[in-house]
Amino acid sequence: MLKEAPSARDRNDEADTSASSAKTAKAAATFVKPREIVHADAVVALREDIRAKLVYAIGKTPEAARERDWFAATALALRDRIVDARDRAQAGTVPDKRVYYLSLEFLIGRLLSDAMNNLGLVETTRAALRDLGIDLADVEGAEPDAALGNGGLGRLAACFMESMASLSIPAVGYGIRYDHGIFRQSLENGWQREAPETWLAEGNPWEFARPEATYTIGFGGHVTMTSQGDHHIRRHWHPAETVNAVAYDVPIVGWKAKHVNVLRLWKAEADAPVELARFNAGDHVGAVAGRARAEAISRVLYPSDSSAEGQELRLRQEFFFTSASLQDLVRRHVAERGSLRSLPDHAAIQLNDTHPAIAVPELMRILMEDHDLPWEDAWQITTHTLHYTNHTLLPEALETWPVELMERLLPRHMQIIYLINWLHLEEQSKNARSGAFDVSTVSLIDETHGRRVRMGPLAFHGSRRVNGVSALHSELLKSTVFKDLHAIEPEKIINKTNGITFRRWLHNANPELTALAVEAAGEGVLDDPTLLERLVPFADDADFRKRYAAMRKARKERLAQVIAERTGVTVDPSALFDVQIKRIHEYKRQLLNLIETVALYQAIKQAPHKDWTPRVKIFAGKAAPSYVQAKLIIKLAGDIANVVNNDPEIGDRLKVVFLPNYSVSLAEVIIPAADLSEQISTAGMEASGTGNMKLALNGALTVGTLDGANIEIKDHVGAENIFIFGLDAEGVLARVKEPDYAAKAIAASARLAAALDAIGNGTFSPDDPGRFAPLVDELRHGDRYLTTVDFEDYWRVQREIDAAWKRPAQWWRAAILNTARMAWFSSDRSMREYAEEIWRVKVA
Repeated sequence: MLKEAPSARDRNDEADTSASSAKTAKAAATFVKPREIVHADAVVALREDIRAKLVYAIGKTPEAARERDWFAATALALRDRIVDARDRAQAGTVPDKRVYYLSLEFLIGRLLSDAMNNLGLVETTRAALRDLGIDLADVEGAEPDAALGNGGLGRLAACFMESMASLSIPAVGYGIRYDHGIFRQSLENGWQREAPETWLAEGNPWEFARPEATYTIGFGGHVTMTSQGDHHIRRHWHPAETVNAVAYDVPIVGWKAKHVNVLRLWKAEADAPVELARFNAGDHVGAVAGRARAEAISRVLYPSDSSAEGQELRLRQEFFFTSASLQDLVRRHVAERGSLRSLPDHAAIQLNDTHPAIAVPELMRILMEDHDLPWEDAWQITTHTLHYTNHTLLPEALETWPVELMERLLPRHMQIIYLINWLHLEEQSKNARSGAFDVSTVSLIDETHGRRVRMGPLAFHGSRRVNGVSALHSELLKSTVFKDLHAIEPEKIINKTNGITFRRWLHNANPELTALAVEAAGEGVLDDPTLLERLVPFADDADFRKRYAAMRKARKERLAQVIAERTGVTVDPSALFDVQIKRIHEYKRQLLNLIETVALYQAIKQAPHKDWTPRVKIFAGKAAPSYVQAKLIIKLAGDIANVVNNDPEIGDRLKVVFLPNYSVSLAEVIIPAADLSEQISTAGMEASGTGNMKLALNGALTVGTLDGANIEIKDHVGAENIFIFGLDAEGVLARVKEPDYAAKAIAASARLAAALDAIGNGTFSPDDPGRFAPLVDELRHGDRYLTTVDFEDYWRVQREIDAAWKRPAQWWRAAILNTARMAWFSSDRSMREYAEEIWRVKVA
């Protein structure tokens, strides 16, 4: 890619970049999207509403108010307008069919920018606050990130909710209202430290408490049977413990406020806040123990499952929110429609990964026990209402639960699962399929590693449709994890490639690029992202390339300031910003990037006078608290940074940065400033990815394997505008069958061996020379994710990237073409496909 020698045009593209940067930044700062006409009376009305909310809802005078108070007042004033928009468009109407999206995560981030943008009130709000002597940027910065998710799964759910609202698809999102979410990450001497995320410390002005929508969730106990004549036996579950699920609603406003949906989040509360008799008897702590146990369910996202207690809490979380959501939607359907037999006609339930897979037996239980439907009818309704999205091929991420735990915590559900499984296996036997393959491969109970319930197959069997999230992933589902189930039901698995909302990841995150796009492609591009294609001819316009590069430079200067503030590291905005931002996991191969960083450092040291391309390697992401190897990778990144950044011989030719506490708001700063997007997972491991889409949309060039949605990004932006390296999925499967593949790869690469030696012998950890031996030993003797095998090709492509960066005309041409050709990756497209092919819901 981009192999031509530098030309005069290249050099001209570099000229006047600073002037263009200032011009672009100024234009963006004053840019009013063409659709928003600022009316003086609207500014006055909003100003007075904000002032009133501050005084009467927050209880502060303007003189005493903090930025957080101004944010809350502004949010409340805008929330009123969202309610007005909902009532204008939807009041008194009952949609023919609703989508119910069940997800353990909704990484919605800050909502103020979304609300202003979709209401068409960005500049109106800015002017109203200006009249009050307040800067909008300060107000936006005072909003905490909603700690409701961890990574791509939760951010995808957030994008989907916004797109469904924008497309006027009636929908309710269901999740948990976590008190502390995942955790707040800090770095202590380079080690990850976890602390509670206190995003709810001062309340959430976007939400409405709905105490009237409270449901009882049971755990444990026993099951009894009664005879009702005609040999009909009815079972009754008698839980030993109950917890209340209390609803909190967050309105999700769509584009131009044409439709408003709701995200309903469940908070766990005890039946009684205190056992008064015990309290009065002096047992003050024991009297509130039940409350603490109940409320732990909605306290923290993904409690560590390294202990039996942690594993039980995870299952309690999953059942808690799934049961509350099903009870809620069933009650709504009965109130609106009467008979539950029509549930599939008016409700589509989407299970986002296996976390809500317990919906299969729980919906069966509700239909049979609470509404007295026979098994056959309940099964027909369940399997025509539920749909399941799979997000992973990693066996360890496909949830399974010990049968003993399920029998103890959810005894009735275990009975239902046993019967589902028995009928399922009997059906295969009748159809003579048992001789074609081992029946155990399609059983819902895994007998090989202790008896465990396999939640992926349960969700598969209980759903009408199962979808993967990229073309490669969906095909691999058919040939790997669901191979035998797919043979039984070959029409069930379909593909729905993920997408991202352009309102958040272009309009809001990158107003400078949005301004350029509107100027070049017309204001219609704000409504229809396919019009980004109009930017294609501008890729060959030298003046436009200059302005595009200036836009990027302005964003890089902002990111450089954030890096300095958060890490103390000074970086050069003119360097290549090389970005890998995602959850820390061995299969995502941050380690490959770090090893290449060490090899590059060693190469620069050996040839310091060579014309090296200056790079800033930027990492961000969280490691699960119990994931030792991932936390060691974070420490390695910090130790490498300490050595490289303080080596005077290296200077600005190489800098390494790890930004702590990665979040949606931090991503909104990093992504528009990225020049290079690292999407380097082991081929066949990443289901899709959405960070790759956000970065490419903003013009970062991708370096990646043929994995997940990288393949489709390559097809859309053009193979000449992306950097591909490494084995493909078939190559990975073949290579892992070869003996000693890691040892052979290391023996064949002197630079790889030297980098591993440096990491392993303490070059970057002189205080503890053996610190990184576990990482190096695993690579030498195992290397499950083929880091060593792909290293040399990764080194090759990185040097191609070095050369390409020195040809700015070609680089910025490719960046513009990436932006121009990413429209297909809009979550609006994803939601239309789900609506038409899975949910059978009309799109307005």
